[in-house]
Amino acid sequence: MYSEKVMDHFSNPRNVGEIENASGVGTVGNAKCGDIMRIYLDINDSGIIEDVKFKTFGCGAAVATSSMATELVKGKNVKEALQVTNKAVMDALDGLPAVKVHCSLLAEEAIHAALWDYAAKNNIVIEGLEKPKTDISEGEEEEVY
Repeated sequence: MYSEKVMDHFSNPRNVGEIENASGVGTVGNAKCGDIMRIYLDINDSGIIEDVKFKTFGCGAAVATSSMATELVKGKNVKEALQVTNKAVMDALDGLPAVKVHCSLLAEEAIHAALWDYAAKNNIVIEGLEKPKTDISEGEEEEVY
């Protein structure tokens, strides 16, 4: 059912925790399944994500997608982080069962929410960044299978 990479990121999640005084914090959830994901970004003056942490309340797939998403954005610049999609997260994990695709959507939206918070705190606009959804069941779920 789950790939070895999903099981590895669930059993040994990377970047768990919080960042005090984070540059950006994004929290999203899915009211249908109860998963909640929070991502913390530490972004330097050059726009590089120096550190990233997450806290997730949810199933194993939610933990695994959170862990992988943090790995995918760490060391990237803001523009590159914005390009991390739910498909990229799923591909990096060697796939997810169809009923768990929403977990990868949570990861994408949590990154976007943290970037949105960073932009708001710094009074900047990140080209291509739209206001994130706080609940991914707001209509995007069926679009990306």
